[in-house]
Amino acid sequence: MNRLTPSRWTLLGAGVLVVTGAAVVGLRAHAADDKKATTPKPALSVVVTQPQRATLGLGARANGNIAAWQEAIIGTEANGLRIADVKVNVGDVVKRGQTLATFSADTLQADLLQSRATVAEAEATLADAAANADRAKSLRATGALSEATINQYVTAERTAKARLDAQRAAAQSRQLKLGQTAVLAPDNGVISSRSATVGAVLPAGQELFRMIRQGRLEWRGEVASTDMALIRPGVKVTVTPAGGAPIAGVVRMVAPTVDPQTRNGIVYVDLPAPASARAGMFARGEFEIGSSSALTLPQSAVQMRDGFSYVFKVGADSKVTQAKIAVGRRIGDRIEVTGGLDAAARVVVSGGGFLAEGDTVRVVEAPAATASMPRK
Repeated sequence: MNRLTPSRWTLLGAGVLVVTGAAVVGLRAHAADDKKATTPKPALSVVVTQPQRATLGLGARANGNIAAWQEAIIGTEANGLRIADVKVNVGDVVKRGQTLATFSADTLQADLLQSRATVAEAEATLADAAANADRAKSLRATGALSEATINQYVTAERTAKARLDAQRAAAQSRQLKLGQTAVLAPDNGVISSRSATVGAVLPAGQELFRMIRQGRLEWRGEVASTDMALIRPGVKVTVTPAGGAPIAGVVRMVAPTVDPQTRNGIVYVDLPAPASARAGMFARGEFEIGSSSALTLPQSAVQMRDGFSYVFKVGADSKVTQAKIAVGRRIGDRIEVTGGLDAAARVVVSGGGFLAEGDTVRVVEAPAATASMPRK
């Protein structure tokens, strides 16, 4: 029987160690392959964010029409005269006292000349009557004239004076009518309507023009009665006409009554001039009545499905879960989250439309541009 020498024992141990090491390496490689096989492949690379707190304005919204602050109706004071000239048209900017139209003044000028001649005749009659009365009074002491005769001369003088006053008043009236042949602007403003036509013979009081006083416009918003208590004169309003750019306005007055049918009240908002607004336009308005702190997300993170808002949350295992949330106000590219989401949740910023419940994602760093958040 052969016995193993120490050197042979050493060689045998080394062989066993080599075989064992190879087996361990093989087992580890097999385990790594199994791990790779069981690890799901990411469905999408996504950027995640957390809800951020922002200050959002509290506002009330309303609809209404844009109208003139005050619209002046300009008519004719003269009666039965022919329009000789029209000097302005719709859209013209006019100044106070500017001539808008003129009437033919030939008839009135002739009447005025006749009145002046009548005044001159009455002045001569008064002068003669006054002289006779003075002579009669001077003879009173001599007794040459009776008291009754003297009183007749004095009465004749007073009658002549009254006739002169009447003729002067008539001449002044004709002078005023002559001045009415020029139609003047009562204030600065913009001509909004014109019905005056050259050659027309019009009665007194006939409308010729309409003018927006001082060019001022206002928005008349129909506000729900529940919001009217929050609105005060001086509150800022953003008015957006249909198809136009937003306009910054200020509340001038809140109506003291509410329509019993609609339960809405009118709020009058001054608009700056010039602007894109025009009288008669429909516009939407939002009143700035305060601010509050709120959790917000980028609008791209919120998906709309079946009338509800959803987001995808990313868990610690990189799997996404769909969560229904409640949303509120919007400002810029941010949207308020009013419920259904924790402030520490990680939410997919974009690409949610390509994800499904339980998908695995790869989280990547957000671009620098997504770090900005508008505040109000």
